[in-house]
Amino acid sequence: MQLDDEDEYTSEANKQQGISLFPDHEELMITRVEQGQGRKHGRYIIHFGPYSLSVLEDVMIKYNMFKGTSFDKKELEDIVLADEKQQAYVLALRYLGRKPRTRQEIAQRLAQKELDQSVIDEVMVRLHREQLVDDDLYARQWARQRITSQRKGKMWVRQELRQKGISKASIGEALGEITDNEEWESALTVGRKKWNQVRGDIMEKKRKTYPFLMRRGYSGDMTRRVVNHLTATEHDAASDDEELLQWEE
Repeated sequence: MQLDDEDEYTSEANKQQGISLFPDHEELMITRVEQGQGRKHGRYIIHFGPYSLSVLEDVMIKYNMFKGTSFDKKELEDIVLADEKQQAYVLALRYLGRKPRTRQEIAQRLAQKELDQSVIDEVMVRLHREQLVDDDLYARQWARQRITSQRKGKMWVRQELRQKGISKASIGEALGEITDNEEWESALTVGRKKWNQVRGDIMEKKRKTYPFLMRRGYSGDMTRRVVNHLTATEHDAASDDEELLQWEE
């Protein structure tokens, strides 16, 4: 089943333009079922004589919307609502298919499509029930990837996860799984690269490496440890060079 951007408002159009025109207190029999074409692929146009509405294939099958079946207006309004929920669910799945998302990101995406909040809430419950959204797992994976691969500090990652709507408790647990040694290796790797790129003496290297690490989200304590380590390594290398020169003389 496919759902294109132009199709996302079909249920709203059904409510505002189609279903509202259907007669009240009257049995309406399906006279023709037409499969959508092009961007409407996956949807079906259900005709009730001069009236029609569009639903997803899943909804059509679920409610037995085939030629000869009859419905009243109230039943059709319920079907239109079910179609809107299914459209929202499919949209959420497509959004999740691109990469993992948090609950807040998905809800915001659905809200951008002007879906009713009640529909969004039901979709979120369904996604959670089907284990398609897991903020705790997302936080753990995000934290490890950002710290060990992207070389970001815990302070940076904490702020990112907050912006994504992850709870403080989940953030704390995710960052707690990153050991001090793992963050140290991350900070040292990126710090050493910056240190070696800086031209000038040790003071110049320290002056530029320290704020660089702070901007990447490493704590003041972690930054000092890295800079002190790099400084000591530089001093040791300089001493070794002097000793080598003395032996050569």
